[in-house]
Amino acid sequence: MRLLRSLIAAGAVAALTMSAGSALAESKGKIYYMVPTLLDEFQTESVHALEKFMKDVGYELVTLNADSKTDVQQSQMNDTIILKPKAIILAANDFEALKPSVEKARAAGIPVMIFDRQITSTMSDLTSVAGTVEIGYIAATEIQRLLKEKKGAVKGKVLQVLGDPGDSYTLDIQKGFEEKMKAFPDVTIISKPAMAWEASNAGTIVADQMLANPDIDLIFVHAAHLAVAAVASLEAKGKKPGDVMLVSSNGAPVGLDLIRKGWENVEVEQPLYAQAAALAMFADKVVNKQEIKPGKYSVLGLDSELAIEKWGPNIKIPGAAITKANIDQPKFWGNMKAPTDAVKSVE
Repeated sequence: MRLLRSLIAAGAVAALTMSAGSALAESKGKIYYMVPTLLDEFQTESVHALEKFMKDVGYELVTLNADSKTDVQQSQMNDTIILKPKAIILAANDFEALKPSVEKARAAGIPVMIFDRQITSTMSDLTSVAGTVEIGYIAATEIQRLLKEKKGAVKGKVLQVLGDPGDSYTLDIQKGFEEKMKAFPDVTIISKPAMAWEASNAGTIVADQMLANPDIDLIFVHAAHLAVAAVASLEAKGKKPGDVMLVSSNGAPVGLDLIRKGWENVEVEQPLYAQAAALAMFADKVVNKQEIKPGKYSVLGLDSELAIEKWGPNIKIPGAAITKANIDQPKFWGNMKAPTDAVKSVE
C-alpha cells in the first residue's frame, strides 16, 4: 500500500510538473527528484527548473515531496529504488538520515545526484551546490563598495546577522565575508546568529543592536527572509529606506522586492537555476556511468568549478550580485522566470 500511495503521489506531482507536450516515446527515461518541501519559493522553483532542464536533455522528471518529513523521504527513496529509474536527484531533508538511502540506491545500480543540500559522508554520482564561501566574497566586495561610496573610504560599522550557527551554509558565507574584510581594519563587524533561521530572531537582533550601536552603517543578513524582519525593526525605529544600508543573500523574491522599494542595496543570489542546469548538463554521463572530468565549466554563463571530492564529483557554482541596475534580468531566480535557453549535455 505504501508503494501504491507513493506511485499515486508521483503521478499527481508529475502531472503538474511535466509539460503537456512531452513526448514520452522520445524520453530517455525517468529521473526522480526528492524535494524536501514545497513550502518555500526556492523549492517550488527548483521543481520547475529541474523539469525544464531535464526535458532539454531528454529525461522525464517525476517529483516526490517529503513535506519536511525525514521518514517520508526515506520511504520515498525505498519505493523509488524498486521502480529502477534512470537516476535519483536528492535534496535531503536530513543529511545523515538519508545517507543509507543513497547507499542503497547506488548498490542497486541507480545513480544518485545531490542537489543543493550537500552530503559529504558517503559517495554520490554528482553534487551541485552553490559556492557559499564565494557568496561571502561577493557580499564583502559589494559592502566595501557601499561603504566607500557613503564614507569616502572602506570604514564604518557593519552588523552581520547569520542564520543558525549549526548550518554550514551560513558559516561558509561568514567565512568568505570575514576573510575578504580582514584587509579593512577600519570596519567593525558585529556578528549575531538568528537561531533556527527564525525571522523574528533577526528582527530582535537588529532592534537591540540599533539601540546599542546607533551608528551602524550597514546590515548584512544571510537570507532574504531575515532582511524582511530587519526592515520591520528599522521602520519601528523611525528609519526610512536608505538610512541604513542593507545587504542580503540567497536571491529570494522578497529580497528583490526590498531592492525595488529602496530598503535593500544588494542581494547576493544563490544560483538556483544554474545548480539545476548543472545536473542536467551531466545527466547523460551520470546515467551511463561515464567519467566526469574535473575542471572549469560554464553553467548558464557562470564560471563554475567541478572537482572530484572524496564523496564524488562536485560542481560549485558562484552567485551573483543583484542591484537596482540589473534586478529585472530573468536569470535571477527571484524573478521566478526560468531561463528559456536549452541546456546541452556535456560531451
